[in-house]
Amino acid sequence: MVTLKGKNIYLRALEPEDLEFLYELENNELVWEVSNTSTPYSKFLLKQYLENSYKDIFEAKQLRLVICVSDSDKPIGCVDLFDFLPKYKRVGVGIIISSKEDLQKGYASEALKMTCNYVFTHLNLHQVYANITEDNKPSISLFENAKFKKVGIKLDWIYSFGKFKNELLYQLVNE
Repeated sequence: MVTLKGKNIYLRALEPEDLEFLYELENNELVWEVSNTSTPYSKFLLKQYLENSYKDIFEAKQLRLVICVSDSDKPIGCVDLFDFLPKYKRVGVGIIISSKEDLQKGYASEALKMTCNYVFTHLNLHQVYANITEDNKPSISLFENAKFKKVGIKLDWIYSFGKFKNELLYQLVNE
């Protein structure tokens, strides 16, 4: 896959060197709520995942891209495309910035814009959607600023830290 370049960041495919970065990211309990994870990942399992990450989105039905800062090549997060359904011309998207020091710098916004451009232009999709817990105000703001529309609420959808949370469904349709 071609690296997608933006003004401040670029998106690239996973590489074997990402093992430590993924290990830290996937074993952060704060991320588990949005990734449907409930147990830690071993380096062995993540290494196997990286070895199979070469699969095409049409085969795997998902794609993970690493968000890197252009001037330092530092990986700071990931964009996940999931539930890819070419028949229906849609895909889900999720974005995570791994450390607090990299938040509020416009990286997620730039990554989301680049990702939407990629799925509409290169994958020829009709729509992208996101699932966001109703208490995740930064993500709601991110997606609303990118012109995603709230189209539904899944009541008591996520059980996290001993309580149920509603999940909002956001959608961007390529007109």
